[in-house]
Amino acid sequence: MATELEIKLSVSDAAQAKALEWLSSRPEVRPGKTKSLINRYFDTPNADLNRAKAALRVRKAGDDYIQTLKTRGEFVDGAHRREEWEWPVSGPELDLSLLEGTPLNSELDLGSLEVVFETNFQRQVLWLEQGPSVIEIAVDSGTVAGKDARWPLHEVEFELKSGEGGKLVAWALELAREVPVFLNLISKAEQGYFLAGLYCPEIVCKPEPLTVTEFLQALGACWLLDKPFPVDKLDLSQVERTAATARCGELYECVIAELASGAAVRDLSENSTQLGVLQLQLAAAGQ
Repeated sequence: MATELEIKLSVSDAAQAKALEWLSSRPEVRPGKTKSLINRYFDTPNADLNRAKAALRVRKAGDDYIQTLKTRGEFVDGAHRREEWEWPVSGPELDLSLLEGTPLNSELDLGSLEVVFETNFQRQVLWLEQGPSVIEIAVDSGTVAGKDARWPLHEVEFELKSGEGGKLVAWALELAREVPVFLNLISKAEQGYFLAGLYCPEIVCKPEPLTVTEFLQALGACWLLDKPFPVDKLDLSQVERTAATARCGELYECVIAELASGAAVRDLSENSTQLGVLQLQLAAAGQ
């Protein structure tokens, strides 16, 4: 088992091309391999695995197959931190024996697992080295498909391999100032579950003030549903105070004004750098 720390940014097709160009031009960045990845995600007919906030897949990369189990984990300072198990396997089918030593073995009927959706994309890897920190940058371009639905996938992921976790959000923020990005707490797996009709996120509506994490999660839900953000139904006072502390209060007011006017989160994230920069500054300021 390993612990994974990463920041995932969703981008438009055009923004992804600009992001790749900008990253490749930086002296700290060197090119890596480009590979095609075919991923089959498994769950029970009742989506028990998704409800347990876990994802199970078999990935084909070249001639190799890798079975991976990930927990949702937690969101810390702009990055996902989660547990991950990974095993080489002989083909595209699950090896159920490998799951016996994981939490899944006691939580569900392993024999009922079946393919529920796929994500297929090309990944271009870049390596960023700055002092003791080594970061893998994955630029993913392809599709997510579930049942009869399919939509494009364009992401830039920063994953810490060694060094300081703060470097992840620092570099993501630099990129966000160059091209429009969206700090997305909705994983590839959740997108696939949504297209398969097995998952639909709920936007947190409660009388208490939202934390920064809850605010970012609500933005992610609106992004997935392609809906406006319900500014008038949420207490954002704590988020506003965090923005003031992070010295991005004016930017916060601009973004909230756009959201309050009825702008869809997806449109705002693709047409301006403001939303992505605000998200990352809030995340860096703490939860």
